[in-house]
Amino acid sequence: MKEPAVSADPTQVLAFETDCHIFDGCGFPAPGLHSFLFEPLLGDGDSNVYFNKPMLLALIGSVIVVGFFWAAFRKPKVVPGKLQMVAESGYDFIRRGVVYETIGKKEGEKYVPLVVSLFFFIWMMNLWSIVPVAQFPVTAIIAYPAVLAVIVYILWVSLTFKRHGFVGAFKNFTGYDKSLGPVLPLAMTIEFFSNLLVRPFTHAVRLFANMFAGHTLLLLFTIASWYLLNGIGIAYAGVSFIMTLVMTAFELFIQALQAYVFVLLTCTYIQGALAEHH
Repeated sequence: MKEPAVSADPTQVLAFETDCHIFDGCGFPAPGLHSFLFEPLLGDGDSNVYFNKPMLLALIGSVIVVGFFWAAFRKPKVVPGKLQMVAESGYDFIRRGVVYETIGKKEGEKYVPLVVSLFFFIWMMNLWSIVPVAQFPVTAIIAYPAVLAVIVYILWVSLTFKRHGFVGAFKNFTGYDKSLGPVLPLAMTIEFFSNLLVRPFTHAVRLFANMFAGHTLLLLFTIASWYLLNGIGIAYAGVSFIMTLVMTAFELFIQALQAYVFVLLTCTYIQGALAEHH
């Protein structure tokens, strides 16, 4: 049996890193969890310093987002140039289409910078999936969506206590409604666990799972295109390559959609914290 060639970093599996093809006597090098593991660029697992590819992409992505808005607004003009126009359009879309629509203009204005930052940061982290050389969505590592969800969770809980006090916050978290009668204790228990435990978990996992699945599918079709590139398999390789292009286009849509859904839910939570309990 012919063994697939291994790259310098055995945890990185890309289509061009193997000379294994169909009919060569070797198995299909399917993507898996190993496709989401990266050797450290700095340090190692036994030291206090650890810096790997997703961390580098997150850092570069943050610089790109900050640099873009700084370049667009450092010298704003009444008649905006192309860069300022694009930045204003993106900012205004989130401000009016998400924050104002969900929280309201009066209450929501102060949260616009946070929501805009979250949207463009998450979108940039997702976009790395289709950027040559990078080819990895940072949000496919659960730690990144989890930290963002925790930030939103802390804001939501603190706003609820600040607006309603302890008793009001308790009613808000538990969905207290005395008209429920005998089922009130059960309903309150379910609401309590749903709001304080399940909500932050699903907020993070929704983004993570979509990016994880999307990246796995892209890897699958990309590797298959290379693997099938032999003999009669070339015909199937062409089909697989077309699917790679289709999945890439689909991922572009999903990447923006998931960033939008994340900030939309964020605004929904903030609105719920600010709303009067009935």
